[in-house]
Amino acid sequence: MEFKDYYDTLGVERGVSDDDLRRAYRKLARKYHPDVSKEADAEARMRDINEAYDVLRDPEKRAAYDDLAASVAAGGGHRPPPGWEQGFEFSGGDPREEADFSEFFSSLFGAAQRRRGGPARESRTRGEDYHAMIEVELEDILLGATREIGLRSMKMDAQGRPRLQERKLSVRIPVGVREGQRIRLAGQGMPGQAGGQPGDLYLEVRIKPHRLYRVDGRDLSLTLPVAPWEAALGGKVQAPTPGGPVEVTIPAGSRPGSKLRLKGKGLPGAHPGDLYLQLEVAWPPADTEAAREAYRRMARDIPFNPRAGLGK
Repeated sequence: MEFKDYYDTLGVERGVSDDDLRRAYRKLARKYHPDVSKEADAEARMRDINEAYDVLRDPEKRAAYDDLAASVAAGGGHRPPPGWEQGFEFSGGDPREEADFSEFFSSLFGAAQRRRGGPARESRTRGEDYHAMIEVELEDILLGATREIGLRSMKMDAQGRPRLQERKLSVRIPVGVREGQRIRLAGQGMPGQAGGQPGDLYLEVRIKPHRLYRVDGRDLSLTLPVAPWEAALGGKVQAPTPGGPVEVTIPAGSRPGSKLRLKGKGLPGAHPGDLYLQLEVAWPPADTEAAREAYRRMARDIPFNPRAGLGK
């Protein structure tokens, strides 16, 4: 995912004052607002402008964005470092309430989180909720687990300067939690005012890439290598599943990319997902004279042209 330069989008320098930032935004809004602009890309440009302004006008988001920008510049590239979006806390509204910002914004701040309008009556006493994303292992979802996680957040000190703070929490990973589902930690948000209750912390779940399985909702998929004779003649082979190895039947004449479905062998839940085995034909290496001779016999004895369908 490419890094987005919000300062460049608004045409301002890093360290820009709030007043100059606001003036730059208003100038661009007058030019690109779809209701008045004649520019062909006005709607897309206005969306980018709104996104950049939403981040840079908010001290908490701006400090986090500047921290990320520094790491990208230090690496000399245009892509954020691995894991840059994980475990960063932000206060504000439910991140699922809007979805009009970019994937880059969503990856850093949650699924399009934006600070809401004026506070409701309850928010004058109850603390704000926090939101963060965490990565969990697939094995923890299959079995459930309690893990200690580290979270980072930008806080303003007494002089109004942003400071990075870290804290660790013990989190229970429920069995069968889905990608994008949120885990609520009651009372772990911002402290309340005037004796009010603290807010909650919502952790949006991301599943770490697994060495074997790919996740799609509650379904899992796995690439299953088979020998050429197993694909051609059929047979029974052992296949890994989250619950342990099982014996599956390979139909005769199976082609690379064919899929076998194991019902209920995906992620657990009230309605468990399925496991899909995608067949991949693995050819033995011709690294011995016996193996090379076997391939020569195949070339002589099997009249097969894999390019016959390409025509002249």
